[in-house]
Amino acid sequence: MIKSMTGFGRCENHQGSRKFTVEMKAVNHRYFDVSIKMPKKLGFFEAAIRGVLKQYVQRGKLDVFVTYEDYSEGQGALKYNEEIAAEYLKYFRKMEETFGLENDIRVSTLGRCPEVLTMEDTDIDEEEIWAELKKTLEGACEQFVQAREREGEALKADLLDKLDGMDENVTLIETRYPQIVAEYRQKLEEKVKELLADVQMDEGRIAAEVVIFSDKICTDEETVRLRSHIATMRDALLKGGSIGRKLDFIAQEMNREANTILSKANDLATSNVAIDLKTEIEKVREQIQNIE
Repeated sequence: MIKSMTGFGRCENHQGSRKFTVEMKAVNHRYFDVSIKMPKKLGFFEAAIRGVLKQYVQRGKLDVFVTYEDYSEGQGALKYNEEIAAEYLKYFRKMEETFGLENDIRVSTLGRCPEVLTMEDTDIDEEEIWAELKKTLEGACEQFVQAREREGEALKADLLDKLDGMDENVTLIETRYPQIVAEYRQKLEEKVKELLADVQMDEGRIAAEVVIFSDKICTDEETVRLRSHIATMRDALLKGGSIGRKLDFIAQEMNREANTILSKANDLATSNVAIDLKTEIEKVREQIQNIE
């Protein structure tokens, strides 16, 4: 199945007093580029989170947002640092002696000094936390992939329709080629008759000129390769998978063949069809940039 590179996924997980929320969104990018924003206390899970994401995403610029709430009463503990308090008190007394100031330090004043009293998180069970976080992350990834697949199917239908239109344009170019040669021969014969009047024409010379002209404007090689590229792209779309880079390469080759056809075009009808063909190829290339 084809996936778009844009998508969104969200999942919440309530487990006892804990609540995890994971949101993720992505836009187009040539490679896999992920940015994770989460609470500092969960930072040691970053490598594991990236490992899970790589199972679901191959390409795209991915932003992941993780929130964690713990409603349990024992989630924090107050810590008293006696050594820091003693240092403060020592310097307060020294200031009293040096400057002759009244020492009005109370316990409440000392307790407000930095690092004397601190709130520390209680130890958490890493395996239990990771199990809950992973479950939430996978739920968000599944929603994310579903959104990408829905959009990918829409892109697939649009691209297949455009390929059918390109096939029709190639048929028009192939059909027009013998008509151009026949018209050129007719004009050449009329010109020669006008110049030579009653003198008999050299049919061999006329034929040689027509052959030279037809070889100059011949686009058989280009149309055959174009049909091959169209068929290859159609097969890739129907097969699915991570084919964005492959399709982009094929589209570049299509554009090269279309440019050659346009440079060889010797009449307005063929030029117009070749321009339409190039326009469709550019539309295809734009759409392909959205495919993983």
